[in-house]
Amino acid sequence: MHPMLNTAIKAAREAAEVIQYGARNLDRLTVDSKGPGDFVTEIDRKAEEVIVDTLLGAYPNHGIIGEEGSGATRGDPNSDFVWIIDPLDGTTNFLHGVPQYCVSIACREKGVLTQAVIYDPSRNDLFSASRGGGAFMNDRRIRVSKRLKLRDCLIGTGFPFRDGAAFDEYMVQLKNLMPKCAGLRRPGAAALDLAYVAAGFFDGFWEMKLNQWDMAAGALLIQEAGGLVTGIDGEDSYMDTGSIVAGTPKIFADLLTTLQLKS
Repeated sequence: MHPMLNTAIKAAREAAEVIQYGARNLDRLTVDSKGPGDFVTEIDRKAEEVIVDTLLGAYPNHGIIGEEGSGATRGDPNSDFVWIIDPLDGTTNFLHGVPQYCVSIACREKGVLTQAVIYDPSRNDLFSASRGGGAFMNDRRIRVSKRLKLRDCLIGTGFPFRDGAAFDEYMVQLKNLMPKCAGLRRPGAAALDLAYVAAGFFDGFWEMKLNQWDMAAGALLIQEAGGLVTGIDGEDSYMDTGSIVAGTPKIFADLLTTLQLKS
């Protein structure tokens, strides 16, 4: 295993201990609102701190991009190595006791994603990948699903809740895709949804208005599991635009074409 991946796994497990302590003490947590339906807890902040401490403890000259911002003042923002972290993806689920949330950690080297870890503490599921080395779930090699037709496929998604402007476009996508596939699911943690595509549980996934820490680790996992990832425009734009489509090679073109319909 690559030493940087090993460090990321250690960081994810340590963050998960903080998260699961919080899950047992939900009634005592301090919760702040960042906007409609967008919450941050002291657990998000503590988990991010633990991750940053572990990563910079091993690699003090690396850069950090994190959802809660603790990387802004630590590490080297000009480094060739940048860690992209989401300490708790699925905070709203977490706050309600719904066991669908995860830690997401990715490393980007000179602009290329090279390491990925997504850890689901509720189920003790660890998804990991190093570029060129394949994708794994709990030490078992994973591949995207082999389904051939969109009509047989289960597709994950997420609502663009942060930005009302995207909602009309999203409703068109929903209307067009729903009759063409076997089912749509919105579990509430994009990073974990992407890991599920890599593992073959979902056959595809799309969402708009995501942040790079929601997508980075999951995108590499899917690519290493044999899947495809682009923006909704079909280009390699998702880390900049926040609009992502992922899926198996067999159904990807059909999924993308359906999502691009304007009415």
